[in-house]
Amino acid sequence: MKKTRPAHNSVRSVNYATSPLLASKTPPWRSRFVVVLVGAAFLVLLARAVQVQIVSTDFYQAEGEKRFVHKQPLPASRGRIVDRNGLVLATSVAMPTVQVDAKTFAADSAERKALAGLLSMPLAELEQRLATANGTVTLRRHVQEAAWQEVKALKLRGVQEVREYQRRYPEGEAAAHVVGFTDVDDRGQEGIELGFQAQLLGRSGQRTVVRDRLGRVVEDIGDQADPVHGRDVTLSIDSKVQFFAWQRLRDAVREHGARAGSVVVLDVHTGEVLALANYPSFDPARRRNLSGAQLRNRALTDIFEPGSTMKPFTVALALESGRVTPATLIQTAPGRITITGSTISDAHPHGMLTVAEVIQKSSNVGTVKMAMQMPAREMWEMYAQIGLGQKPRIDFPGAVTGRLRPYKTWRPIEQATMSYGYGLSASLFQLARAYTVFARDGELIAVTIQRQDEPAVGQRVISAKTAQQVREMLRLAAGPGGTAPQAQAIGYSVGGKTGTARKQEGKSYTNKYRAWFVGLAPVGQPRIVVAVMIDEPSKGVYYGGAVAAPVFSQVVQQTLRMMNVAPDIDVQAQINAKPVAAELESF
Repeated sequence: MKKTRPAHNSVRSVNYATSPLLASKTPPWRSRFVVVLVGAAFLVLLARAVQVQIVSTDFYQAEGEKRFVHKQPLPASRGRIVDRNGLVLATSVAMPTVQVDAKTFAADSAERKALAGLLSMPLAELEQRLATANGTVTLRRHVQEAAWQEVKALKLRGVQEVREYQRRYPEGEAAAHVVGFTDVDDRGQEGIELGFQAQLLGRSGQRTVVRDRLGRVVEDIGDQADPVHGRDVTLSIDSKVQFFAWQRLRDAVREHGARAGSVVVLDVHTGEVLALANYPSFDPARRRNLSGAQLRNRALTDIFEPGSTMKPFTVALALESGRVTPATLIQTAPGRITITGSTISDAHPHGMLTVAEVIQKSSNVGTVKMAMQMPAREMWEMYAQIGLGQKPRIDFPGAVTGRLRPYKTWRPIEQATMSYGYGLSASLFQLARAYTVFARDGELIAVTIQRQDEPAVGQRVISAKTAQQVREMLRLAAGPGGTAPQAQAIGYSVGGKTGTARKQEGKSYTNKYRAWFVGLAPVGQPRIVVAVMIDEPSKGVYYGGAVAAPVFSQVVQQTLRMMNVAPDIDVQAQINAKPVAAELESF
């Protein structure tokens, strides 16, 4: 049998006791040093923990929140603007706004190109915005919902959306000068949007959210501050009357090659503005490349010499003071009169006229002869009482004062010309309000752009008897033998006064004209006052009776029907009536 070798013979023998490394004693300082190092490391970690968890906890908490916790605004909806019947004139719609977190955004060149295309922006613009961004950057505001869904489908990291409100204007151009518009941040810039900014503007809310690395909201934390939405504004405007008046005005401006035009419709029972239309106009939702001419609310901002529309007030003052009666005869031949070296003329001689016929024929000479019997102070007081030279008290921005100089500065020729509307200025809105004196039996009423169901408060200017006498004269002026037979309305009696005036440029008058007509209907119990102005008709016809009066007629007919006012004259008889030529108006 084979002998087995001892196990220790198969492994190399090592004498550990004789190893110089192990045989030497470890110095005590070395072990102590190691212990000190371990203790120091522990103290460093402890100090760092204290700094992070106790001393600088606010800083590190804020840094963490910057990366994951976000304050997300909850925008408030701007209040609606509605007409007197509740139809919407302006409202806000929530739209997606596309944003990118520049720190987490990741996309290759093809994805960036696709993103730019969906947002309808040049790729270079997208790259520039991303390159200069240091946090969240807005790429496009108020994109269409379909476009956002396509952007979302790209599944790009860091792309997110928030909801912002965009203003919509259903009535477009027809009501643009009434409602105005807002800027991209929903701040009112013109019209009611500006005038009622405090009421329409809401107060935004806020919520705190946690977002993941892709920008997705994963958790709401803390309390949420809900937005306070703006309050609605209900206007006195009737959107149907407004649209019809704007259409008729637009057609007249185009037909006569005019520069512009305006229409004002007032309810004389309540003082409400039923329509305030201007042309040219604009679409409040598309405001690029707009001119000042389109934006200007001419009915309130443009002032002009009112011309013959002032004659009824001169006659009313003469009647009120007892100097004349409607039947008083005035010699207007030979059709002109000289005041301190200046000659005033009629369009053609009339001879002997009654006071009523002076208004019917629009005689300058007859009006001047009555005016020169009165002190300048009485005329000035009458003009001031009807609101001339004063800013209209209406909650609407941009209304102007006009011009009415103190009576002490009037020279005789100025008193004469002011009696028929030259030497002073007013807006179409001021004229429309002034004519409520005749419609309300001698009372000037307060006007409002907000709905009001209560009767308007009036201020007595002339007696009811005088107002009714002047109303009858206005009926004659708008009828056969007057200066505006084209103002006649089917089914309703009307009264009013034409105005035609040369435009002044610098110190001289040009061959450019303004034509207007201001009147009321029905004559027996007036319900509305309508004022129409056409600026610079250029196709050979420029008299107020031929240019503005037809617009008045159409607006009166449509408005009274919409208001369910019963006709007060025989419709059939009026339809069969033959056209009557208008008297030439003196100006």
